[in-house]
Amino acid sequence: MWELLLKCTKMNTPEIILNWNERKSKLRQKFSFLTDNDLALDDNKKEEMIAKLQQKLGKTKDELLKIIEAL
Repeated sequence: MWELLLKCTKMNTPEIILNWNERKSKLRQKFSFLTDNDLALDDNKKEEMIAKLQQKLGKTKDELLKIIEAL
């Protein structure tokens, strides 16, 4: 599923698609107010998930992807 997000964001770092469950867990540890629904990656709603996370975290898309990539 992260492959779709990767294409969508045009990032050149394939590492971001690896271990989404692990990254999701680390995001929840770092931002305890995030829910499973916030982090659910549905093929048809990836942009919606990104927008929701951006809003909840107060980050730009690039900032959010850098956080995810760094986990």
